[in-house]
Amino acid sequence: MASINLVYQDNGFGLSRDYRLLAGALRRNGCEVFATRVDGRSERRRRRRGAGAILQAPRTLASAIRRRLVPARFDLNVLFEHVWPEQLDLARGNVALPNPEWFDRHDQRRLGCVDRIWAKSRDALGIFQRLGCSTQLVGFTSEDRLDRSVRRERKFLHLAGGSRTKGTTRLLDLWRKHPDWPQLTVLQHPSEAVDLPVAANIEYRVGYLDPRQPEALRELVALQNSHQFHVCTSETDAWGHYLVEALGVGAVTLTVDAPPMNERIEPGCGLLVPYAARDRMALATRYYFDMNALEETIREALELDAAAIKRISDNARACFERTRDAFDRRVAAALSESVR
Repeated sequence: MASINLVYQDNGFGLSRDYRLLAGALRRNGCEVFATRVDGRSERRRRRRGAGAILQAPRTLASAIRRRLVPARFDLNVLFEHVWPEQLDLARGNVALPNPEWFDRHDQRRLGCVDRIWAKSRDALGIFQRLGCSTQLVGFTSEDRLDRSVRRERKFLHLAGGSRTKGTTRLLDLWRKHPDWPQLTVLQHPSEAVDLPVAANIEYRVGYLDPRQPEALRELVALQNSHQFHVCTSETDAWGHYLVEALGVGAVTLTVDAPPMNERIEPGCGLLVPYAARDRMALATRYYFDMNALEETIREALELDAAAIKRISDNARACFERTRDAFDRRVAAALSESVR
């Protein structure tokens, strides 16, 4: 039985969800799973340069001696989002599970410290292959939030959460120009809340529904299932849980026609919005949706009849199930390559 140590920040958002989902897949593949939670002190040490960084490097003589004298506790570390130098000696091998938009210069100068990259998307696969890394497409999955007992309404949902890269402000600006459009529900974490003009057809909710809390999870599931349309205008996203969860509930999902967002939306299971501009964010590209194109796509969504909505909804659910079912197999393949 392989022992796998998952090194991550328990931030209550996507990283915590990533941990739970990968831990489950590893256990289903017969692994013994451990967790090392990093904190603010670990983050400060990750950013060290100069002599402090040299002392942390796993390829130094001191580290090599430690590896010989003190047996590694685990077969494999999986390092979430960043390369965490303090944890590298805990395992015989190290795998990075990066989010390219947050993989900064401190991580990039430590790429030689990891043995392999597990990529969540084809976009990330290409990014790290071009950097010369041994990289494998693992993909990912998201939680199944489907509840068929909830009645669907022709409303739009945008789960902004605590992210700064979901195009939320621009989406709200567009919606305020169209008082004839149906209700847009926006749920945004207090840390990113902004003071915006009110509109009769916008329900702007400031708060956080923690899916680890049963009552909050029930409310979140009700929101996701009651809204027929989900607007997922991410500018960049390593995976996109809110997008994949939208597929899972069979919503008509609108997202940006750029990688990796358009990797999640297969033909016929959602609506793609062209982008108008782009720039860099760490190793990723950030894509800004075209306002006119989104306006037209929303009109297209509103013109869908019941039969078209059902067809897209069924396709979305099938897409979610294919992604979910493939994840355990891809984790098994990655383990066979990474644990020697």
